Amino acid sequence: MFRLLLRRLRPLRGLSVGSKRSSSGLPPPLPAARVRSRFLDYFQQKHGHLLVPSGPVRPRGDASLLFVNAGMNQFKPIFLGTVDPRSEMAAYTRVVNSQKCVRAGGKHNDLEDVGRDVYHHTFFEMLGNWSFGDYFKEEACLMAWTLLTEHYGIPVDRLYVSYFAGDAASGLSADEETRQIWLDIGVPTGRLLPFGLKENFWEMGDSGPCGPCTEIHYDHIGGRDAAALVNANSPDVVEIWNLVFMQYNREVDQSLRLLPQFSVDTGMGLERLVSVLQGRRSNYDTDLFIPLLDAIHQRSGVGPYGGRIGTADEEKVDMAYRVVADHIRTLTVCIADGVHPGMSGAELVLRRILRRAVRFCAEVLKAPQGALASLVPTVTQILGDVYPELHREADRIVDIINENEAHFLSSLQHGSRLILRTLRRMDNKHGVFPASVAWSLHRDLGFPLDLVDIMLEERGVQVDHQELGRLISEYQNQQVVSELKSGQSPVMLDILSLAELQRIRVPHTDDSLKYKYNLQQDRYVFPECCASVVALYDGHSLVSEVSEGQRCGVILDRTCFYSEQGGQSHDRGYITRDGLQDVLFPVEAAILVGGYVVHQVTASDSLKTRDKVQLHLDQVHRLACMVKHTATHILNFALRMVLGPSVQQRGSHVSADRLRFDFSAKDSLSISQLQQVESCVNGIISANHIVHSQELPLQSARSIMGLRTVDEVYPDPVRVVSVAVPVSELLDDQAVRQTSVELCCGT
Repeated sequence: MFRLLLRRLRPLRGLSVGSKRSSSGLPPPLPAARVRSRFLDYFQQKHGHLLVPSGPVRPRGDASLLFVNAGMNQFKPIFLGTVDPRSEMAAYTRVVNSQKCVRAGGKHNDLEDVGRDVYHHTFFEMLGNWSFGDYFKEEACLMAWTLLTEHYGIPVDRLYVSYFAGDAASGLSADEETRQIWLDIGVPTGRLLPFGLKENFWEMGDSGPCGPCTEIHYDHIGGRDAAALVNANSPDVVEIWNLVFMQYNREVDQSLRLLPQFSVDTGMGLERLVSVLQGRRSNYDTDLFIPLLDAIHQRSGVGPYGGRIGTADEEKVDMAYRVVADHIRTLTVCIADGVHPGMSGAELVLRRILRRAVRFCAEVLKAPQGALASLVPTVTQILGDVYPELHREADRIVDIINENEAHFLSSLQHGSRLILRTLRRMDNKHGVFPASVAWSLHRDLGFPLDLVDIMLEERGVQVDHQELGRLISEYQNQQVVSELKSGQSPVMLDILSLAELQRIRVPHTDDSLKYKYNLQQDRYVFPECCASVVALYDGHSLVSEVSEGQRCGVILDRTCFYSEQGGQSHDRGYITRDGLQDVLFPVEAAILVGGYVVHQVTASDSLKTRDKVQLHLDQVHRLACMVKHTATHILNFALRMVLGPSVQQRGSHVSADRLRFDFSAKDSLSISQLQQVESCVNGIISANHIVHSQELPLQSARSIMGLRTVDEVYPDPVRVVSVAVPVSELLDDQAVRQTSVELCCGT
C-alpha cells in the first residue's frame, strides 16, 4: 500500500492550470463575485456603512483563537470596550465587510466533516454588517429581509425565521420585540419559529457580551411547509443568515447584566448564499468550486466529480474531490496571510490540512506529486480579485506547499522503515504493535495514525489502541497543565466597568511619559512620575479601596509605565504611596484597555482612590526591552536588504531577555544569506546611528517611502521610528532611503 502511494506521487509535468468547466457556456444566474459585491454595495451605498477590508486569518492579538473564525473577530475590541480611543476603529458605528474565516482546530472545528457532506468547509467567507451603538433590531431585520427578497430575489415562500423563545432558568423572557418586528415586515406566523438558548442565543465565550439572535433559513425544495425541518440538521432547509443582538454581558458568575451600548453583529456564509442564488443544493456545485473541481480532475487518474455522498460514494472519490478543493483554498489563504505549516498551534493545524489533502490526492484521486500546489493559480483566479494578496504571494504559496509535501513523503518513508523494523523485532505470536511506537510516529513525524492501522492490517497486526488512547490523553493533559502554568490571567477591566469609567468622566490615562526619556552623557535618563489613583478594579467591579493582599487593577491619571502592546512586554517596577514610602506595591503587569492603563498589583497595604503615588520604573528592564526592540527594526531592514522587498514581517515579540521576529519569505535562508543578514545588522550597530522618533498623523506617516508596517490597528496619531535619518527628512523625501523606518508603538 505504501509503495503504491509513493508511485502515485511522482512529480507533475505538462499540465495547464486554471481550467474552466466546459458546459453550455451560459453564465450562472448570479456569479459569486456579484453576490459578494452586491452585499457590500447594498450596505455601503444604501445604508451608509463603512467598508472595512477583511482582516488576515491569523488573529490580531487574540491568543484565544487559532484562526479568525467569524466576521466579528476583528471587532472584538469594540464589543469588549477595549479599543484604543485614538484608533480609526474607535470611530466605527456601522460597518460592512467580507471576512476570510477558517474553522479547523479549537472550539469551531469542521476539519473532519469536510468532504463527507456538501456544505462543510475549513475556509469560508463571512459576509456581515455591524452596528456599534447605532441601529438595532428593527433596522437590522428590515435591511436583511429587503436585501434577500428584493435585491437577491429570493422567493419569500422559501424563507423561515427563528427567534429566541426565552429561557426560564436564565431568567430570560422570549424576544417578543424581534417576533413583532418580523410580523410587521410580513413574515407569516407559521414561518416564525421560537427556539431556545442553543439555537438562538449567541455568546462570545464563557463571559462577555452576548444576546438573542434571529436566523433566516432557506428551503431548497419549496412548495411545502418545511417548518419542522428548521434547525433539524436537514440538508434541504439551511440557515443562511444570523442576526445577533448584543444587549447583555455574561458575568463570571454567569449572571446577565444589560450592556451600556447595544450592538448588532450579523453573519452570512458566502458559499451557502451563492448555492442558494445559483439554485444548487451543494456549495461545491457553484462557481466558487467548479473551476477547482475541473482542475483536480485534469490532474487525477479518476473520473470527473459526481457529487455523491455517503454510501453512494463507495470509493470516496467525490469525498476526495471535496477535501482537496476545500483544503487548497485554506492552504492558499492561510499561507498568503503568513500562517505556514508547522509544529504547534495554527501552524500544526495547517500541516494536518496539507497532509490530509496530499493523502486524498495520492490515495484516492491517484494524482502525481505536485498536483496539490498546481491548483494554487486556480484559487487565485477565483478569489484573487477581492483578496489581492493571493496574487502577490502565489509563487511563494506554491513553493511552500511543494516543500511540505516533499517533507511529508520523506516522513512516510522514514515511518514505514520504522514500522517494518519494529515488526521484525516483535514476537509475532502476540500480533500487537507497540502503542508507544505508533504514538511516536504520529507525534514526532506527523505520520497519520489511520495509515499506521492500514499498514499493520496488511500484515495481520494491530496497534494496542487502549494503550494508544492512554498516551494521547496523557499528552493532552500535559498540554493543559502547561497552559495553566503559563501564569495568572491579568486583571482586565470588563465592558461594564469601562462604561462606568466613561460615565463618571474618568479621563484616559496620560502615558506620554513612557516616551519622554533622553540620552545624557551616553546614558538614558527616565522621567520621574507622580500620579493620583483615579480608579481601582477588584476583578469584578470598580471599588473605592483595596486591602492588603488583594489582587487588583490600579488606574492612575498618568503613568511612565509602558503597557504591553505591539509585541513588546510591559514595563516592570513598583508604586509607593505618599506617606508610606517604605511599602512597595510591585507592578506585575501594565495593560492598555480602552485608553486606560491598568497596573496589575497585589496590594502590600491598603490603597484608595485619590491616593497620591510615585511610580518607580525598573530602568534596567526597560532599557533591555528598548535594545531588543531596536534590534527587531534593524533585523527587519537587514532581511529586506538581503532577500528583497517580498519579505513580510508577520509579528514579533520583545522582552528583556530575548526577541522573536516572525517573517515570511519565499525560501528558507541559506547559510550565506544568514551571514549577510548578520553582517548588515552588525554594521548598523557599529555605526552607532541615532534612533529618531516622531509622532505623526497616521495618514501622513503612511506616505513615507519605504515605511514598514505589520497588520495591526495603529493609533492616530502614530509614532514613527527611524534609524540614522530624522523622520522629518523622510516625510519630505519622495525616494526610498536605505534605512529602517517603521510605525512603532514600542519604546
